[in-house]
Amino acid sequence: MERAFTPLECLLPAGNLKFCLLILNQPLNRGHFHCLWNRAALRACADGGANHLFDITKGSQESFLPDYISGDFDSIQPEVKEYYKVKGCEFIETMDQDLTDFTKCLQILQKKIEKKGLQVDVIVALGGLGGRFDQTMASVETLFHATNITPSPVIVIQECSLIYLLQPGKHKLRVDTGLEGPWCGLIPIGSPCESVTTTGLRWNLTNQVLKFGTLVSTSNTYDDSGIVTIETDKPLLWTMAIKS
Repeated sequence: MERAFTPLECLLPAGNLKFCLLILNQPLNRGHFHCLWNRAALRACADGGANHLFDITKGSQESFLPDYISGDFDSIQPEVKEYYKVKGCEFIETMDQDLTDFTKCLQILQKKIEKKGLQVDVIVALGGLGGRFDQTMASVETLFHATNITPSPVIVIQECSLIYLLQPGKHKLRVDTGLEGPWCGLIPIGSPCESVTTTGLRWNLTNQVLKFGTLVSTSNTYDDSGIVTIETDKPLLWTMAIKS
């Protein structure tokens, strides 16, 4: 079965897409933040993500209270923690050091989605692709965990970049929202992909192997069709530019 998905639909100012927002411990893009916050069905912060929420909403924090904040709380600033506690935000401590705060926050989010009976089209994580490289890789690793946590697609957005893990099979990505930047890529993270076929790209692949040391599709771009199709035999990371 072909999976159809519009990666940047969540950034459109209007629409029927139902999504939840998870804020990570990275600087937030003001434009992305307000668009996502206003439309999200549930809003959560992973530990130090609360610091960035507090900073970006300076002067109007009371209008931007998350549904919960989770983590081991080694990153959240004491004054930020106190502010959200006083405002009645839920704090959920997660001490498991084998999983990242992002992964643990996602686990909690899925339980809340189920408890509330929400229909969710996508989960959007904001942050997680800047700063330390090991933390960027941890964000990618969480996308692998996500397949066992939630049935909803999970995307990670920061500044001009988006990542989304394609599962084995056929995918149809709409790239005609007008928000797409000029570049895109397919990264074989986790294991080599022995057979990848695409349409809709400037440099398409036909039953090609993608693996480090052989071929990785970076700095690709689109043809004029507005649709990219991808068929892969292994998990494959899709990344794309977002117009600034």
